[in-house]
Amino acid sequence: MKSSTARKIVIVGGGSGGLKLATRLGHRYRRNENVAVTLVDGTLTHVWKPLLHEIAAGTLAIHEDECNYLAHARRHHFRFVWGRMKGLDKEGRQIRLEPLDGNGDGRTVPERDLDYDVLVLAVGGISDDFGIEGVAEHCYRLDSASEAERFRRSLLEAYLTAGQAAETPEPGELDVAIVGGGATGVELAAELDKMRHELNEYGAVGIDTVEDTRMTLLERVPRLLPGLPEELAESTERELGSRGVNVRTGEAVSRVTAEGVHTEGGDFIPARFSVWAAGIRGQPFLARLDGLEMNRRDQVMVKRTLQTTTDEGIFALGDCAACPLDEEGSGFVPPRAQAADQQAKFLADQVPRFLDGRELKNYVYRDRGSLVSLDDTAVGTLMGALMGNVNFEGWAARFSYRMLYRGHQRALHGWFRALVLWVSDLIGRRTRPRLKLH
Repeated sequence: MKSSTARKIVIVGGGSGGLKLATRLGHRYRRNENVAVTLVDGTLTHVWKPLLHEIAAGTLAIHEDECNYLAHARRHHFRFVWGRMKGLDKEGRQIRLEPLDGNGDGRTVPERDLDYDVLVLAVGGISDDFGIEGVAEHCYRLDSASEAERFRRSLLEAYLTAGQAAETPEPGELDVAIVGGGATGVELAAELDKMRHELNEYGAVGIDTVEDTRMTLLERVPRLLPGLPEELAESTERELGSRGVNVRTGEAVSRVTAEGVHTEGGDFIPARFSVWAAGIRGQPFLARLDGLEMNRRDQVMVKRTLQTTTDEGIFALGDCAACPLDEEGSGFVPPRAQAADQQAKFLADQVPRFLDGRELKNYVYRDRGSLVSLDDTAVGTLMGALMGNVNFEGWAARFSYRMLYRGHQRALHGWFRALVLWVSDLIGRRTRPRLKLH
């Protein structure tokens, strides 16, 4: 049991970076009664964000790959607090949590304050609608597991209902428009195509989900996957096209309605289901916090030490942080999963340095490349490989993509438990349905 006078490290946000940091610091201070580590999150379980497109398509059941914060905290020597941050008192070294109404029965836990000596903001980001009309009201997003699951249930129920109806579906009634041709949009399009074929194989829907549904992927720049080499982007576009996905590049969206998506070029894409997968910005509540410097995308400005520019005792990592790439100010660390993972590992050493009064280091971003899943295949590039930068696709890229998740599990649970989870997953695939149908 940690002492009540222990120095308190509070990490807000249980995404990939925040949970890995809490796990590492929990182990580091497990025998030190003078330091207490606390993780705060508004949900009770963690799901690796790159899996959300599979949850949205029903090809991955949400409860099969989630990590329970309470159980994980007990196993890895930190404390978990259920709640959402709403306020910050820098002078008093406290954060304020929103009232908690977990059961929806009106009996709430009132606002609470948590003391900290070191605060780490790791709340991630959300998709950026750029102020475009109708996006907030009519688009689904994949910013959380609950949002991905809501989209899956709505789409599946629409398919099932249409199959039982006597009338032919109206144009656009079963169609999906995905805005954003980055990794999230491309992966979702490929996974939804798999969903359509799987539903046909089950034969219980009552419609031909391949022939009677249309899927459109829109990207405002001239090609897909701007972060990958052009030849891989072209290969990806051909692959999606062969699967019946209508890929439209160089198409900016002007507004979204309940009936579909309007482009700046004057076109209209009918779609009952519009998914926004473009851009990224910080969580809106960050801009309302006391005395933090923010950029125009609601990201916390941090120095290369990952300390905020206005308070040395507050750090930020991942998509919610704007960290300079170098001293010359040539740009900022891109909001990518690998950056959050690198920064979590960096802060696992940096925070103890801060507590001990030692000199802090500067974070250096290292681009390891990118991998994009296309269901049973993948495309990607590895940076700084033995033979230089390597582009690859097919089964090798798919295997490498799956290994990213196994590496995530290893970082959280250790080698042995990660291996057990892998074996369990392999066995489970032979016994459970290929698609979540409820």
